[in-house]
Amino acid sequence: MTAIRPVPFRPLLGRVLLLALAGATLMPAAAQAWWRGGVFFGFPPVYVGPPPVYYYPPAPVYVGPPVTYAAPPAYSAPSNSGPPLAGQACYAGQWVCPLDRPTPSGNACSCPANGGLSWGRAN
Repeated sequence: MTAIRPVPFRPLLGRVLLLALAGATLMPAAAQAWWRGGVFFGFPPVYVGPPPVYYYPPAPVYVGPPVTYAAPPAYSAPSNSGPPLAGQACYAGQWVCPLDRPTPSGNACSCPANGGLSWGRAN
């Protein structure tokens, strides 16, 4: 039967572990309260990889006026739309009578007739 021989430590690794153990036991109490374990080598961890991707918001888009425009409202000028004249008459078929108040030419009017009123146009 063969005897199990212990594996000797490498001298540098043994010294580093011994110094780390001595430093951990000699740390002040305030520093021990914040120690969470792990090993710190004096420089921050380095990220090695592609750069992060940023998605920017879309640019504002100007929307112009509509291509088609609405037609203007229909307007028809009144026929003979002059100011009312004094001394106007109503022509209602065979009857002609004076108007009691001024009205624009072309408006509807009436004259008394034998069977009631006869309708015509002011002149």
